[in-house]
Amino acid sequence: MTEDQARDWVVARFGAEAADRIDHFLNLVVVENDQQNLIAPSTISTIWSRHALDSVQLIPLADRPDGQWVDIGTGGGFPGMVVALAWPGKVALVEPRKRRADFLRDCAETLGIADRVSVHASKIEAVEIKADIISARAVATVENLLRAAAHCGKQDTRWLLPRGRLDEREIKTLKRHWRFVFHVEHSITSADSSIVILDRVGAR
Repeated sequence: MTEDQARDWVVARFGAEAADRIDHFLNLVVVENDQQNLIAPSTISTIWSRHALDSVQLIPLADRPDGQWVDIGTGGGFPGMVVALAWPGKVALVEPRKRRADFLRDCAETLGIADRVSVHASKIEAVEIKADIISARAVATVENLLRAAAHCGKQDTRWLLPRGRLDEREIKTLKRHWRFVFHVEHSITSADSSIVILDRVGAR
């Protein structure tokens, strides 16, 4: 998918204003990348398809018009900040590295969404928020992620976990300690990536 096609996908689903806000944010990321490594320099030329679209594709899968979204390990703003620029609910960005958290706060102010976006410069274990949606882009194993963030979940929380492939052995291991309903969606940005969706998660 080209950069223009990736942006057009967002315009078609979320409108031109959302795409413009994301453009503004991506420009901030590129500038800040000279100061701290937010994204791999090799991906700057494909920032829309590799990072923005990869993030915003989660919104239709969340299947929630609004609510509280918690994004774990937001890093340079993906997927959490991009979600906040296209989705009207509240978004909590959890990023333990202080410089990155400071950058995210500045972006939220600059982009006019600080009233809906909170930034937590800590690990998820220290965050006390009940979430309607929890996302984490390739952060830890699914099992470790559930252990760390289970206190943020509710009975109807949807977990959106972009990653590589989830094999049967990992599913079997998870089922020893957790109850859940799951399915897997293919990422629209990479044939080798998938998005694991978990519902009704609870410890056994």
